[in-house]
Amino acid sequence: MGQVRIVSRSSEEFTDRTQAGQRLAAELSEYAGKSPVVLGIPRGGIIVAREIARKLGGSLDVVLAHKLGTPGQPELAMGAVSENGQVFVNESLASSFGIRKESIENETLRQLDLMRRRSESIRKVRPRVALKGRIVIIADDGVATGATTQVAFQATSLEQPERLVAAIPVGPEETISRLAGFVDEMVCLRCPPMFAAVGQFYLSFRAVEDEEMLRVLEEEYKPGQ
Repeated sequence: MGQVRIVSRSSEEFTDRTQAGQRLAAELSEYAGKSPVVLGIPRGGIIVAREIARKLGGSLDVVLAHKLGTPGQPELAMGAVSENGQVFVNESLASSFGIRKESIENETLRQLDLMRRRSESIRKVRPRVALKGRIVIIADDGVATGATTQVAFQATSLEQPERLVAAIPVGPEETISRLAGFVDEMVCLRCPPMFAAVGQFYLSFRAVEDEEMLRVLEEEYKPGQ
């Protein structure tokens, strides 16, 4: 398991995602000046990631990762695919469920096709950042079950970053501890004792649409980073 740092177990709300990102940036100040790549998990995570990237002088991008759904239990991830086509398969899970190689290959091809189509619009405004050998910080606006977040961590690990750091404003302690096993360092601002949904810990938790996400990426893009 990676290093886990839970800043507070308070149930106090954040004003919005911008404030959450600024507070995470303060906790990650050791990475300022080290050219980190800050990846937001679409779509709300991009607002949090923007603030971290600004404060640390890092490059902003998104992490696109799709889970490989288990046959008969599509919500259970038997693996993940990353945007550059790398594939992770949980061999022990696949074996325990008796999943045939053909089923894994078909699901992989399906998810890669979906990934390619989704990335087209994003990469028109923000060319992809190479992660190998870089300090990479993955940010979201919070986690509940952590399924999507776990897939993002697994897919990013395949790209061999120097250090993989998770930056999460709020989540259940059990989920945060489990997810820490997929990163080098986990920083979570708040693990409240009573947790129902991420939105309950924000005064403003409006939806972030694709158009806003693309606008943020375009505005923050600095060629050469």
